[in-house]
Amino acid sequence: MASKIQGSADFDEQFLTCPVCMLHFRDPRVLPCLHTFCRECLQEWATKQQPLECPTCRTQVSLPDQGVDGLRTNFYVNNLLDFAAVKEGVGPGVPCQVCEGTKKGARSWCVQCAVLLCESCTNTHRRFPAMKGHQIVTQENLEASEGVPSSFQRKAFCPKHEDQVLTFYCEPCQTLVCVACTVVNHSRGDKHNPVEIGSVAERKKRDLQKLLAKVEPREKDVRDTLNEVDRELSQLPTSADAAIEQATGYFDQLMALLQDRKKEVVQQIDSNRQEAGKCLETQKEAIEFELTGLTSASEFCKQALKHGSDVHVIEVEGQARQRVEELMTTPSDLTARPSQVVFSEGTAVAEFRDDVARAGCVHVKVKVDASKCSVEIKPAVEGFSNVSLLSTVDKNGHLCSVLKDDVTDTLTNPSGQAVPTQLQEKGRGLWEISYTPEVTGNHRLEVKVNGGSVAGSPFDVRVQSRVTPVLTIGREGDEEGELNLPRDVAVDMDGNIAVVEWGNKRVQIFDARTGQSLRCFPVDGWSPWGIDMDSNGQFVLTFGNYPTGNQAIRVYSREGKLIKTLKPDCLWNPRGVAVLQDGRMVVADIRQHSCLLLQPDGSLIRDIGKEQLRDPRFIAVDESLDLLFVTDCEAHRVFVFDLEGQLKFMFGEQGRNEGKLYYPSGITVDPAGNIIVVNWFNRRLLQVFGPDGTYLRTVATVTGGDPRGIALTPDNHIAVTCDRGCCVELYRYK
Repeated sequence: MASKIQGSADFDEQFLTCPVCMLHFRDPRVLPCLHTFCRECLQEWATKQQPLECPTCRTQVSLPDQGVDGLRTNFYVNNLLDFAAVKEGVGPGVPCQVCEGTKKGARSWCVQCAVLLCESCTNTHRRFPAMKGHQIVTQENLEASEGVPSSFQRKAFCPKHEDQVLTFYCEPCQTLVCVACTVVNHSRGDKHNPVEIGSVAERKKRDLQKLLAKVEPREKDVRDTLNEVDRELSQLPTSADAAIEQATGYFDQLMALLQDRKKEVVQQIDSNRQEAGKCLETQKEAIEFELTGLTSASEFCKQALKHGSDVHVIEVEGQARQRVEELMTTPSDLTARPSQVVFSEGTAVAEFRDDVARAGCVHVKVKVDASKCSVEIKPAVEGFSNVSLLSTVDKNGHLCSVLKDDVTDTLTNPSGQAVPTQLQEKGRGLWEISYTPEVTGNHRLEVKVNGGSVAGSPFDVRVQSRVTPVLTIGREGDEEGELNLPRDVAVDMDGNIAVVEWGNKRVQIFDARTGQSLRCFPVDGWSPWGIDMDSNGQFVLTFGNYPTGNQAIRVYSREGKLIKTLKPDCLWNPRGVAVLQDGRMVVADIRQHSCLLLQPDGSLIRDIGKEQLRDPRFIAVDESLDLLFVTDCEAHRVFVFDLEGQLKFMFGEQGRNEGKLYYPSGITVDPAGNIIVVNWFNRRLLQVFGPDGTYLRTVATVTGGDPRGIALTPDNHIAVTCDRGCCVELYRYK
């Protein structure tokens, strides 16, 4: 850093020095990137390269039509240069620049004329009418001030009226004007609105303060990361040397067999060190470039706010904002980079003879902050494979990979016995810890990364019975999060649960993991019943209320806006609905005793199950097999048709034991083609049947009253609407 100018605490020599010629600025001009250079230096630089790049940050610059002369002058740098010259020039033995020292030495400085004056010339200068408004700074004022006086600024004169000072700002034109301009060229009207520059400057100062508030936090982060990269660079040789020493010690035990491999590994370590060094050097260079831009922008805003006049602030604010926005939209990557080269033994010496080809393992480690890593515990069910999700992050909270050997997880059941776990990386910094608990109750999961405990570890893992709901959503009521006679359920494109409420006449969407209500929207019409999603993520609902004439099919957007209403003549009293990928719909109609295959516009394609179905309620479609599954409540059966209307088979026998159907209602099909059905009455069994209707197993006995519609979630839970229970219950499926 250059030495301070004598008597000034506000700026230093480097700030007044052109980075190209390394001399004091001569006619300083500001580039769009906010770096300042001499006008002559920029002109010479522009002749050497096209397109022009900033000599400091290498940002490409588009010059105005006037070339370098069209760039803005850095007024506050000129003011500081003036002040530096005055500080050094005002004093004994320095001649007056008007009378050339024929009277006495210089004692003051005219800011507007930029000349040193002796006392006599100062008095004469003040008597001229044209110079009465000039700012005179005396030697006493300069000696008394610790820094640059705020009044030490050249006045800006109008380019059209050279004797007039710029005192107004025409906002529609975004131009500084003088008093004469407000009369001649910018008189107040529809196209012009000149206002005093003071109020405009205050607003621009506030804007610069906002820009400064944006820059400074990022500047701090970049500076901190740069320091961290420097530390990592300094530590890189140490870690690499340690790795080499460890590798050498390991291979000394296998010298007879592994001499060649030893040299190969050492070379690999050195190669990794060079690659890691290049990676860090590249990041450092990018960060230094950004820091240069951020620092100059920050310094530019600070100096403009501190030393700039109202005119200058108005002129530079827009340029400063443009530069800051450029910097903030193209930030450099501050995430952690490979910083250490380490060596691991792999297999023990006694077991290593047959694995010579795979001997040694070299990798570059990123430092992981175990205290900032997290684990998401999901509800667990006995006898099912369950997972918890681990995220490994660095000190900045960014996801980063670690070696599998650096992660340890231990799960114990309520008796303290270990439960086997399996760790698998699913993506950069994302891990699945899977386990199959065999007993219910509170289990404990301890997770460590690099020997340090993850925040919150050990975790409580509550393992429920397979017949107990993993999650119960809602309770009776009409507030958000409450339910009133929920009839059907569907899963939207985000994996959330959408429930249609007959009592509240609305659709409510819940988070399938937490049960939290996300949003809801009202629906038009009486008796909303069935719900499904089309391929565009829109909600398709059926409304029955025969014989009032209110039966309809309505389509709503994801946000709950009514898109269209369909009232086909064939529709009498609809219940469940299934939407095909091409937009066709299948609707169960209990009044028609059939299922209706409809075009997207509601026109009838065909009746399915006429004179075969008695009380069709809910529908599921397996398009891969071109099959339609319908629950018939009164027949206590499931009917299976193809979409041409042909009955393929039916299954079910009335009864209250497992494997029997007793007023079946909701139905869905899993990816393997198995059929899931829930009974409405009696034991309310939730059961699974094979693709041919053979009974496979019972998932649970639904605890809520009157189970209706069901849906299978992406994470393998079955959502069941409980009409009388006014809730939705989720059961683990597999």
